Amino acid sequence: MGAIIKREIGAYFSSPIAYVVIAVFFFFSGWYFRVMLENDSSSLTYLVIGPMFVIVLFVLPILTMRLLSEEKRQKTDQALLTAPVSIWRIVFGKFIAAEIIFLCCMAIFVPMTIVIAFFTAPTWGIIFCNIIGMILLGSSLISIGVFISSLTESQVVAAVVGIAVGMLIYMLDTINSGIQIDFLKSIISSVSFMTRYTNFTSGMMNLADIVFYLSVTGLFLFFTTRVIDRKRWS
Repeated sequence: MGAIIKREIGAYFSSPIAYVVIAVFFFFSGWYFRVMLENDSSSLTYLVIGPMFVIVLFVLPILTMRLLSEEKRQKTDQALLTAPVSIWRIVFGKFIAAEIIFLCCMAIFVPMTIVIAFFTAPTWGIIFCNIIGMILLGSSLISIGVFISSLTESQVVAAVVGIAVGMLIYMLDTINSGIQIDFLKSIISSVSFMTRYTNFTSGMMNLADIVFYLSVTGLFLFFTTRVIDRKRWS
C-alpha cells in the first residue's frame, strides 16, 4: 500500500492538480483570513474555517477525479487488478494519498493560528475541534469522490458529478426547510453535512457527528471496492 500512496502523491505533483487544489484552498482561506483581520476579529473558526465548508465541497472533486478514472482510461487498472495486493489496499492507498494532499492544504491554518497568537490567546480547544471537523468532512468527501471516480473513465465527468454531489450536500438544509413531511425532514436532517460541520465549528465535538463522517467514509470506500471487485471478476 505504501507504494500506491507514493505513486499517487508523485502523480499529483507531476500534474497541475495538487498545485491547483492547494492554490485555490490557500487563496480562499487567505481571503477569509484577510476579512477577519479587517474586521478586527480573532475568530478563526467562524470567519475562516467555517466558510471553508463550501470551498472544500467544490475543491475535493478536482482532487479525486483522476484517482481511478485515469487508471481505467489508460487501461492500467488491469495491472492493478492482477497485482498481488488486495483491492481494499489499492482503494485505501489512493484515499490516503488524496488525504495527504488535503492535509497539505489545511497546513495554512498553522501560520494563521500563530499570527492570531501574537494578538490574543487562541481558544485552542475550539480550534482543535474545528480542525478535526474539517478533517472528517474532507475524508468523507474524498471517499465519495473516489467512489465516483471508480464509475467512469473520464476525469471531467468524475469532477462534474462530484461537484454536483457537493451542490446537493450544500443545498440539503435549504431543501429540508421547504419540506412539510416530518418523517422526510428528520431523515434529511440526519444526513446534513453542514449541520454536523457547524457543530464542530461551534466547538461541539459530538460522538454522533464523528461516527457519521467516519461511517460515510467507510461506506463509500466499501462501495468503491465492490465496484472494482465486480470489474475484476467480469
